[in-house]
Amino acid sequence: MASAKALATFTALGYDVSVPFTESAPYDLILDDGTVLRRLQCRYSSTKEVGLRRTHSNSKGYVVKRFEIDSYDWLYVLRADGSEYLIKECLAGRRSITPRPEHRIPGAVTEWTNVPALKAGDPRGSVGSNPTRSAKSTWVSSASC
Repeated sequence: MASAKALATFTALGYDVSVPFTESAPYDLILDDGTVLRRLQCRYSSTKEVGLRRTHSNSKGYVVKRFEIDSYDWLYVLRADGSEYLIKECLAGRRSITPRPEHRIPGAVTEWTNVPALKAGDPRGSVGSNPTRSAKSTWVSSASC
């Protein structure tokens, strides 16, 4: 739920958003502003505090881990009331956080009714398009790094 809302919010804010192919990545989305890639961890919380532990299963049962240093770049939080927060750091080793007012995302779409509908043929609706990015963007394959 939080990842889907983050995808919509950051796309509306002009980012290109990518989703990792694997479930094992310690981040949920990748944000591209045309200059820098940021790994985004997404969390939903219906309470004041937001849990920061990861749970996954293996052959011995469930494993609960805290995030390690440099696991992600930014933390996105979606609350039950629809408010959205962005903490621009990795909170490695922490158990939880309580987002503060200064973490609110300015300009975030708070209701789906505020999202303008795209007309057929609108280039903003094309896969991979970003109207804020210049045509001179350079893409480098990770295989060539």
